Amino acid sequence: MTDDPSDTNAFGIWPGEVTTELPENFDASLYFIGRIRTPWKERKDCPKNARESEAVCTIELDPRWAAGLKDVESCSHLVVLYWMDRSRRDIVLQVPRHYGVQRGTFALRSPARPNPIALSVVRLLRVEGAKLSVVGLDCLDDTPLLDLKPYFASTDAVPDAVVGWHAQRKRP
Repeated sequence: MTDDPSDTNAFGIWPGEVTTELPENFDASLYFIGRIRTPWKERKDCPKNARESEAVCTIELDPRWAAGLKDVESCSHLVVLYWMDRSRRDIVLQVPRHYGVQRGTFALRSPARPNPIALSVVRLLRVEGAKLSVVGLDCLDDTPLLDLKPYFASTDAVPDAVVGWHAQRKRP
């Protein structure tokens, strides 16, 4: 197992998982606008859900984008989009270890996906220059940052949203 993001075996295949062939070329490009600093160095240490951790993490914005933080300190919560750069990109059917049932990649919040874009809603604690202290992340240390957006409860929250398979599972 390696940490090389080009190594599709970096996280291996669990029993019941199915892969597919990746396209030969990419369709788009993007800019990493910073890095996320967390206490987690290995996949097994990351919380399976960002809401399960109270760890204070740091978002380090590239200085060229610092002016874009104007007024962000007025936000209690932010949407953070990040690139799970060490995740597999070829798995179409997965068996999450905490569920043990095979599901399609697009029915899961797993980092293993064709475009490993992750989203978390974080609580903003403070802004110091181009660094933001936040609570509510679930990624490995040094994860590339894609974007920051204010969280609007009035438009972003959907209280009656349902994930059928998750709602039907038996609770311990």
